[in-house]
Amino acid sequence: MKKNIASITGLAAVSILALSACGSGSPAGDEEEDGNGAETASENGEMTEITVGVLPIAPSVGIYYGIENGIFEEHGLDVELSDSNAGAAMLPAVSNQQLQFGVGNPNSVLNANSRGLDMKIVTGYSNSLAEGDDIAGVVTTVESGIEDWDDLEGNTVSVNALQTQGDLTIMESVEQAGGDPSAVEFSEMPFPDMQAQLEQGNTDAIWVPEPFLSNALADDAHQLVGYSFQDSIPGMPTMVSFSSGEYIEENPEVAQAFSDAMTESLQAAEADEEGVRALLPEFIDLPEEAAENLRMEELDGEIRREQIEEAGALMVKFDFIGEEPDASTLYFDGE
Repeated sequence: MKKNIASITGLAAVSILALSACGSGSPAGDEEEDGNGAETASENGEMTEITVGVLPIAPSVGIYYGIENGIFEEHGLDVELSDSNAGAAMLPAVSNQQLQFGVGNPNSVLNANSRGLDMKIVTGYSNSLAEGDDIAGVVTTVESGIEDWDDLEGNTVSVNALQTQGDLTIMESVEQAGGDPSAVEFSEMPFPDMQAQLEQGNTDAIWVPEPFLSNALADDAHQLVGYSFQDSIPGMPTMVSFSSGEYIEENPEVAQAFSDAMTESLQAAEADEEGVRALLPEFIDLPEEAAENLRMEELDGEIRREQIEEAGALMVKFDFIGEEPDASTLYFDGE
């Protein structure tokens, strides 16, 4: 089972020709190419090789748990993980089938479909917490004077990618608090850079998930503005797995195997919190003490269609997309 994590940052700039030319490096003659970048199982029963894009954040450990515990292998899949800064950055690679699947936020999938890319949500993956301390939030400095959502008017908030879950839910939270969401400025920044940029005064607030949220709030100079998921769409899915419609159509059996393996992996990971936390130090280079106390998202392969489609309505409301996605074509219709 492949476990190495390679970088795909900047794939959006890579040409289709370059993408299609990338191979897995498997010995010639061992397996047959399906023409889509994945190695298919040959007649002698070898594994199907797939590459899956993931984000370098705590909940991505769910798929890693499935790899480490042989769940994907049991379903005939040899999985390699590829690292990206944002779900949107995976879309060109998934569309061109250098990546057979991606794990990222559902809003990126909705946005891609609105631009004519045929992307389908294959499974659910992780969900925010409907109440209590959530797993992503907006953090600012104590000295900023920003204490509630409407205080963000006239200020800059850094998010990992524009026109996706961060700025969308912040805008809705600001509006619900009586503020003007159009008066909030958003800047794009990788999660690992945000806390330092906040402390240097280069941004007024940051929207961060775990483990960055806990790290930021551990400093008494920082304070929480609020949990934008809970104040806009409680229990909102934070990530889903997805693939291109073309790949699924050409490889329905692989898509079904991936769906089954992912669902089983997430169910097992959710039931084994200790085992999941034990993998975090290796998976995202997190200190063991931090892994033990980290606030975790709910891992679940079931697709929360209602919340995803509610997010789609908000995307139309704030002009992220022109019209709500067609729910009849948005999801992988497996067994």
